[in-house]
Amino acid sequence: MVKIRMRRTGCTNHAAYRIVAADSRSPRDGKFIEILGWYDTQIAENNFKLDLARVDYWLSQGAKPSTTVASLIRRAKNPELKAHHARKSAKAEEKKA
Repeated sequence: MVKIRMRRTGCTNHAAYRIVAADSRSPRDGKFIEILGWYDTQIAENNFKLDLARVDYWLSQGAKPSTTVASLIRRAKNPELKAHHARKSAKAEEKKA
């Protein structure tokens, strides 16, 4: 079974992820079939990018996205949600400062 999930990259204390299509039996950072995008936790706005055509292809083939990837797909397909999330994270940054 194919899953669409995140694969951790980056340094210690600076997590970055690649969104990949992988066999469900392979380990998190192990073998994958195709890279579909990326997600960076350190960036406030526009912190991910997805190839929606390839994501749609894998979903049509029966791939199951993880919960986090499913929310990123929803945000990518709905620009209003993406803008809302950017405003929300900007407000959180202001509170921290």
